[in-house]
Amino acid sequence: MASTDPKRPNILFILSDDQGPWAMNCAGTPELKTPNLDQLAATGVRFDNFFCASPVCSPARATILTGQMPSQHGVQDFLRAGNSADLPDDGKRIQYLEGRTTYTEILAANRYDCGLSGKWHLGDSAAPQAGFSFWDVHATGSGDYYRAPMFRAPASSISSGQEAEQYTADGYVSDVITDNAIGHLEAQSGSGNPFSLNVHYTAPHAPWGRDQHPKDLYDDYFENCAFDSVRWDPIHPNHLAKEGSSGSVGATGEERRAILSGYFAAITAMDANIGRLIDWLERNGLRENTLIVFTADNGMNMGHHGIWGKGNGTYPPNMFDTAVKVPTLMSRPGHVPQGVVNTDLLSHYDVMPTLLDYAGPTASNGAETGNRDSIDLPGRSFVPVLNGEPLSANRPVVVLD
Repeated sequence: MASTDPKRPNILFILSDDQGPWAMNCAGTPELKTPNLDQLAATGVRFDNFFCASPVCSPARATILTGQMPSQHGVQDFLRAGNSADLPDDGKRIQYLEGRTTYTEILAANRYDCGLSGKWHLGDSAAPQAGFSFWDVHATGSGDYYRAPMFRAPASSISSGQEAEQYTADGYVSDVITDNAIGHLEAQSGSGNPFSLNVHYTAPHAPWGRDQHPKDLYDDYFENCAFDSVRWDPIHPNHLAKEGSSGSVGATGEERRAILSGYFAAITAMDANIGRLIDWLERNGLRENTLIVFTADNGMNMGHHGIWGKGNGTYPPNMFDTAVKVPTLMSRPGHVPQGVVNTDLLSHYDVMPTLLDYAGPTASNGAETGNRDSIDLPGRSFVPVLNGEPLSANRPVVVLD
């Protein structure tokens, strides 16, 4: 059943969308209900100085997978075209990571069963790629939380190079992404190979309306939460969503309450689904041999600094801590220290070398990928932190004048 070999740990990588570093109960927002994220923090390490590679979606996600900075992998902004079944004018879908080596490809080459459930948003969602042998993804990357467009590719079609089939999700998309992930875990459980499962939620990305989220959660927050623990500053002069333009802005108390109710409800609903994933691991005796990683693609301002949005919520883009920091947790009871708050300066650049290092020396050398590129990585492994050891003081850093 998956891997029970401590030297070949399973990896469950959970990624949220537009979640600020402040947006967990355990990170100092007590009005936000996140019991399962809090449990991961209590049974592992919460990283308090973890940064994204770019405060917008697609470049940050490309960095997580490739370990390269945006100027290397070439994805500079969120992707507007070439993603889904709706073909661009030239009739071509684009695979933006083509020719780039991902950590999942290296793990797959070293007999990890790699799967993706949820958001992709890196081009050509109909074509399984990046080493994933399970592919059930959001067709575009964001949108309504009900009846989301999805692509599913059975393993047989992936091995034959066929495109995935599009379908419409039946239910709340965070539930659907979790259902698909657990279904894959069940199907994979007879294998003796370790798994590397990526579960990429669209939550808590907009929209935040009452009709978009479980009504009991939304109504509870709207009626009972004062949102006193969330910073609220006057609208920033460079804000892009003001004076009737697109976007959601909490300019008044009532608007703010409505937006934050949806944002909080999306996170709490996602948190419940993360609990389902943890429960599955525990029921199947895999919790202690699975490294659970939780992070977000980028941060988010929800009134902080007078901005309702991430880095591109203003022009010029902002680099406030709330936009560039991300909530990050790592947990594996019996192996990773518990209840630790780490303050080392770390980033998504470091994810690829860390996961490959943690998976073992065979995976970390990447020799079986064919070396399609030089894999010139700016990040460094922080596995010592996961082993309860301090990082070396001579870790290289970049200082900008």
